[in-house]
Amino acid sequence: MTYTGMRVSEITGLRWCDIDMKKGMIDVNHTLIYYKHRQNGCYYNVHTPKTKSGIRTIPMLSVVKEAFEKEKEFQESAEISCQVTIDGYTDFIFVNRFGNVHNQGTLNRAIKRIIRDCNQEILDNEGANKNVLLLPNFSCHSLRHTFATRMCEAGVNLKAMQDILGHADYTTTMNIYTDATEELKESEISELDEFLKKDEQED
Repeated sequence: MTYTGMRVSEITGLRWCDIDMKKGMIDVNHTLIYYKHRQNGCYYNVHTPKTKSGIRTIPMLSVVKEAFEKEKEFQESAEISCQVTIDGYTDFIFVNRFGNVHNQGTLNRAIKRIIRDCNQEILDNEGANKNVLLLPNFSCHSLRHTFATRMCEAGVNLKAMQDILGHADYTTTMNIYTDATEELKESEISELDEFLKKDEQED
């Protein structure tokens, strides 16, 4: 999610046949939705995107391609494979050790554990340092938003951003762009301020 900008339902529903390692492309054509009802219990459904913009191809960054290769290697060595078929879809990439698919709640809980463990390690190493910088709480959606922000900072074309993120409404992309550029502007000005202060001290 951090390096593709894909929605969590798109990631959890991704199958090995949806990625082309040779061409370095990801074919996004469906989502995996998890339902939890009192009467009907818990179950999954595969949905097609609500809009045409949701169906798209995303070029893989090198880090994404490497992650897929490592995941494939790990699953083969651990003898893990998809054991479920949902609405005719199977061979899902991201499965647990039992071969079952993940859902947003599971992933968000995993992120919380990672944040907790990282922050604990930082606190153990930093001791009583009052200026210690800890990881904030964030969710799966934050990772998609982070990717969008990084694209803005890198100067990616707005139309390309819209296509990669699968936004049906151009204003959604523009809102992210505006927020990101405001943050970038504040950061750049802060750096300029520090530079000018240093320059004055040298004079």
